[in-house]
Amino acid sequence: MALAIARPFVQGLSHWTDSVAGVVVSSLGKVLRPKVVHFTELDDNEFSVHADRSPSVEEGRVRISEGRLVGSLSADLTKLIKGSRIEVALRPSRFLFQSLQLPERATEYFEGIVRSQIERLTPWSAADAVFGWHKAVSTKDRMTLMVAATARSTLSPLVQAVAELRPTSIALFTTFDGATTTETGRIKVFDQDTRGVFDARRVSRALLTLLVICGAAALVSVTADAVATHYLQQEQAELSKQILARRAAISGTTVARSDSANLERRKHATAATVIVLDSLSRVLPDHTYLTELRIEGNKAQIIGISKDAPGLIKLIEQSPHFSRATFFAPTTRSPNDPGERFHIEVRVEPIHSPRS
Repeated sequence: MALAIARPFVQGLSHWTDSVAGVVVSSLGKVLRPKVVHFTELDDNEFSVHADRSPSVEEGRVRISEGRLVGSLSADLTKLIKGSRIEVALRPSRFLFQSLQLPERATEYFEGIVRSQIERLTPWSAADAVFGWHKAVSTKDRMTLMVAATARSTLSPLVQAVAELRPTSIALFTTFDGATTTETGRIKVFDQDTRGVFDARRVSRALLTLLVICGAAALVSVTADAVATHYLQQEQAELSKQILARRAAISGTTVARSDSANLERRKHATAATVIVLDSLSRVLPDHTYLTELRIEGNKAQIIGISKDAPGLIKLIEQSPHFSRATFFAPTTRSPNDPGERFHIEVRVEPIHSPRS
């Protein structure tokens, strides 16, 4: 089930990387355009060689048999071909032609549509075939693509033999019946940068690898964040338990009446910190704990986390030790906090006589 769900996503991602790689290779090809040499297939595995500078003049002929160059080339022809882009025009008899009906608005999705239909139109899968298309007929709402395809294994020896001439790139073309041999009538079925830098398949694999690395890095980051959050929550829970235990110990301590009176007098004679801490432990509810306490003169600033921060104002002012409780900073809530983070400032009232 999981494999069936993931397959369309993987195929879509592969089509996207192929499209982006094609755009990258095409753009770089325009910027770094080398000279072009044309090979036109004749009979008996022989190819006529023409240069862009003189398309009507035959520069020479090349024979290819069983994936290898037959015979030696002249020095001038070798110099012409080396470092150039070779465009090979192959005979239509090498290819299987099929028409494909598509809506006119599907123009920008040709690559993905044709690739997904190759197995239906031809005996080969998209990975085992080389293919291209030509927009043959177009009406108002529909258009017809003429798709040319053949097995990749039949053209690989040809590409390997041409690569021995050390061109910068190799492209294979053909024409279908009824089309002219002009640029607009050709169908490009293969294009590869023989230097290996701008090959569309290599660029596509590099993009896919980069996406996988980014996804893995994101997963590691999310996992680390979850582990850190869990650890902090455990520490927070342990601190809350200690606070609760301390409060229980303070509340459960019974002191003799005379000792209580002496302690009360000492509290009023010492610094206000003791009074503030004792009073806060009495008025704050169990779901509230402090993270910071500042005392300056007769003012105290209380910072902590509570499930009901607004209700703390009323509770604090019920104590005779505090008055004028107010928030001195906005109350916020973090995804990692169990409650609202509050910032309260109060006036510490002096008490001159112990409570009975």
